[in-house]
Amino acid sequence: MTTRTLQVDALARVEGEGALYVKLNGDEIDTVEFRIFEPPRFFEAFMQGRDCHEAPDITSRICGICPIAYVMGASHAMEQALGIEVTQPIKDLRRMIYCGEWIQSHVLHAAMLHAPDFLNLHDAMAIAKVEPELVKTALRLKKLGNTLMEVIGGRSVHPVNTRVGGFYKAPSADAIAGLIPELEWGVQAARDTALAFAKFDFPDDEGDYIFVSLSQQQVYPIDEGNIVSSTGLDIDVADFSDHFYETHVERSNALHGHMKDGSAYLTGPLARYANNFDKLSPTAKQTAEDCGLGPVVTNPFKSILVRMVEVQYAIEEALRLARAYQPFEPSFIDAPPRAGSGHGCTEAPRGICYHRYSIDDDARITHATIVPPTSQNQPQIEVDLTRVVRRYMDLDDDALRWRCEQTIRNYDPCISCATHFLKLTVERT
Repeated sequence: MTTRTLQVDALARVEGEGALYVKLNGDEIDTVEFRIFEPPRFFEAFMQGRDCHEAPDITSRICGICPIAYVMGASHAMEQALGIEVTQPIKDLRRMIYCGEWIQSHVLHAAMLHAPDFLNLHDAMAIAKVEPELVKTALRLKKLGNTLMEVIGGRSVHPVNTRVGGFYKAPSADAIAGLIPELEWGVQAARDTALAFAKFDFPDDEGDYIFVSLSQQQVYPIDEGNIVSSTGLDIDVADFSDHFYETHVERSNALHGHMKDGSAYLTGPLARYANNFDKLSPTAKQTAEDCGLGPVVTNPFKSILVRMVEVQYAIEEALRLARAYQPFEPSFIDAPPRAGSGHGCTEAPRGICYHRYSIDDDARITHATIVPPTSQNQPQIEVDLTRVVRRYMDLDDDALRWRCEQTIRNYDPCISCATHFLKLTVERT
């Protein structure tokens, strides 16, 4: 009997802290557990008693990479609770700032955190030594996303210009027009980066997924829509808890999300892409085709390509909105306090992020529920890990460890959001 133990105390190139435990008995898999041990942060509890208008600013602190996802989800829910209907110019400006978040988050992950896996390099600094132009382009693209958020939101991390009902102030026409030249450059730069990544040697791995995402009739979903699945689900955001639930498992400080029948499901770029491919722009579709992608992608290692297709689309959307932009008044819609409840769901870069709040007659929060994408994806991550370990268990310990880490990085997991990486232990008998 041979026992082999692999341990990684801190997984590089993910956000947050977690662990993986794998036990193999000969050629049989005994246990695969993705463990999140980062301490819970109790955001839902300490929002109770706060004014409803504080929710977007507080929840944005859950994540410094995707604060807009929390700002918008909380804002939508509170607006529903207060009976607010925002204007189309507010919706357009919200979509534009959300494009900025997609751009900076996707590029950060794809070029800096994920690409090293495919180049057998330790990190982005190593890439810069052999492919300096690729890194320079990626940094410029990320800066483009950050600039969008700064111009519209006041700063790129935890924006200060967003609020329930809209924005404190609409940007000037000149400020938005100043974004156009760099956006025009960014469309081709994103396409070129996607095509460069398409040359990577991808593991031969196909998953069987239930894809869950938002969907809108006319546009690729970013900041609003119904919740749909590849198995035919099409529901209002308010019905989320009728079809999805969370459970606590002993090995994790984050809840695990399932469909009501107990099935694991996938949310994020692959799900958005599969459920909404027809709504991509013609040029983004062409980039996907030139990268060798069909309208549905089931190889999770190719999520890096789908992310870059979404970057191109987000830049095109921001450019379209910037060209049509006119300053508007009022910049926000206000409403008197009242009791109520509301639901919000938007597409964070990593997948759907659901919010539900109840408020009292003074518009103070009495209940809060936030379901971030990484907690929803945890069961599916374990399914993917089990499949990958089964396929590659003949690899030596170092190679298997690398492949497991890469499998988790496919998800761009935000572990801090979920608790609110990877210590790997493999025991072979």
